[in-house]
Amino acid sequence: MADTKKRGFASMPTAQVKEIASKGGHASADRAGHEGMAERGAKGGHASAERAGHEGMAERGAKGGHASAERAGRQGMAERGSKGGSARKSS
Repeated sequence: MADTKKRGFASMPTAQVKEIASKGGHASADRAGHEGMAERGAKGGHASAERAGHEGMAERGAKGGHASAERAGRQGMAERGSKGGSARKSS
C-alpha cells in the first residue's frame, strides 16, 4: 500500500506552496484591477459589520483600543496623549 500521509500541498515544500498561492492572488487582482480589489475589501468589511451589529463593532473597537494601550504601556499612552494635544494646538 502506498504512503498516503502526505499528498498534494502537504507533500510540497512550504516555499513552493506559498509561490503557488501568491500566483492565484495576483491573478485574481489582475482580473479585478485596483478598484475591483478595493470594492472586494469594502464588501467584506460591510458584511462583517452587518453580522456583528452596532454593539459588536463597538466591542471590536474597544478591544483594539485596549490591546493598543497594553502594548504601549502607561508611558507610551502618556506620549500619545501629549502628541495629540500638541498637534491640536499647532493646527
